[in-house]
Amino acid sequence: MYVRTISRKNKDGSTVTYVQLAHNVRDPQSGQPKANVLHTFGRSDDLDVAAIKRLTRSLCRFLSPEDAVQTRAISEGESVPLTFLKSVPLGGAYLLRSLWETLGLHTVLKDCLKERSFTSPVEWAAFAMAANRALAPDSKRGVEEWVREDVALGNPEPIDLQHLYRAMDVLLEYREIIHKEVYWSVADLLNLEVDLIFFDTTSTYFERDEEDEEGLRQYGHSKDHRSDLPQIVIGLAVTKEGIPVKCWTLPGNTSDMATVETVKNDLLGWKLSRCVWVMDRGMNSEENRLVLQKAGGQYIIGEKLRDNQEVHKEVLAKRGRYLKIRENLEIKEVIIGGGEKRRRFILVHNPEEAKKDKATREKILIRIAKSLKDLGDQKGKAHKKSVCALMAHRTMGRYLRQLKDGSIKIDKGKIREEAHLDGKYILSTSDDTLTPEDIALGYKQLLEVERAFRTMKTTLDLRPVYHRKDERIEAHVFLCFLALMLVRIAERKTSLTWDKIRTQMERLHRIEFFSNDGRVLQTTEPTKEQLNIFKSLRIPPPKRMQDIQMTP
Repeated sequence: MYVRTISRKNKDGSTVTYVQLAHNVRDPQSGQPKANVLHTFGRSDDLDVAAIKRLTRSLCRFLSPEDAVQTRAISEGESVPLTFLKSVPLGGAYLLRSLWETLGLHTVLKDCLKERSFTSPVEWAAFAMAANRALAPDSKRGVEEWVREDVALGNPEPIDLQHLYRAMDVLLEYREIIHKEVYWSVADLLNLEVDLIFFDTTSTYFERDEEDEEGLRQYGHSKDHRSDLPQIVIGLAVTKEGIPVKCWTLPGNTSDMATVETVKNDLLGWKLSRCVWVMDRGMNSEENRLVLQKAGGQYIIGEKLRDNQEVHKEVLAKRGRYLKIRENLEIKEVIIGGGEKRRRFILVHNPEEAKKDKATREKILIRIAKSLKDLGDQKGKAHKKSVCALMAHRTMGRYLRQLKDGSIKIDKGKIREEAHLDGKYILSTSDDTLTPEDIALGYKQLLEVERAFRTMKTTLDLRPVYHRKDERIEAHVFLCFLALMLVRIAERKTSLTWDKIRTQMERLHRIEFFSNDGRVLQTTEPTKEQLNIFKSLRIPPPKRMQDIQMTP
């Protein structure tokens, strides 16, 4: 059904336009659609506008409240104007709040505070900061303005800067309780099998030149290549599905090897079922391997391929065919020693990576040959500085050797040794029940931790950290952890990246109208993509009519 206009030309040459209500029907003989006029409103220059308005208001009784408001505003024209005030994103905050409550975070925080006499909105302030990291990362002062002006968060009362800092103190005080309770909520929600725990560390630096005398901000090995600035070390444990388990904030001078015992002890009381720790080669030491096996734990850990240990030479020298388990992934199991000294290794080979390693080495050798040619005659002191620079070079130096007369040449033996390592890496494990395939594939999933760190540093803007006190820094990292958990759950249940989810959901807005009759809050119509996301997460779409406040 639709409104149409038709024009007719009079004998005097003038044109008259008529307005009609019609709908299309199919001609039974020709099969072609034709207009069936239901009602003629009359000439367009002589319409009974008042009658049309009365008809419109009458039909509004059969519409939804939000559609009725819009239609009534149009029909009333300037007599009862509906003024648009503002529109702010609602979808992302609504989705995150729904997940927040599904995990029981609101209940956990309220239970922690039930003996306290807080009257401020601490729980909502905590959610506001976690949601901000996932949607529009900003400083805490920026969060205050964001909640007030730029988002429909759903908070029942205003959130001020003091509430945000109080919430940070509460989160830090009850961090261990929140960590444990929320993790088990996630495990139930996603039916997680906690058989593999992946752990790794990263660092993040501060834009200042001085470290703390006694505190978290210390100089150390920077994974951001900023050794000139003080930093903190962040440890993160995740499941094989990429769901965060727990995070740690450590002084910036903490080595990877020193983190293992702390992490293992912190999770002892969680009563995790059969747990295999998966760690990178930076955590590998005999002491750490013993720590990981305490209380029945097991490990899969990367080995340092170029450390020239005799046991690694034995693994690499082991004869036998590789077993292909996936495209570009071949494995060979090697057992070294016996009794208490028995160790189980998996030698992994990637043919595609081997080709890349070979191509990279050939390019380096071409650069070396050119550099040696440029040196010319290497005798005498003139070339001593240039020779030393080549020998000390990070990549070219490994293929060179220095002769007795001080000159240098390409070491063909070293080239053969490096070629033998192309596309290979070694894993060791303490678990004899895991198949070689499970070990190799399990270790590859360690990339989930690296992906989590990338998300924290980019999407959630872990850095810059604006806080100075240790407790504020720790609370900031914990907020990023909570935001990461919400993001990963959304990604896991929708099979979409957070960037795509956020883009779609931030297009769902809450619109505020004002008229002489009152104030109206309603949402935009959800799109098909937004409805699919809600369906995947089992979250009902927000009510179209959020609120109607009539003028007394």
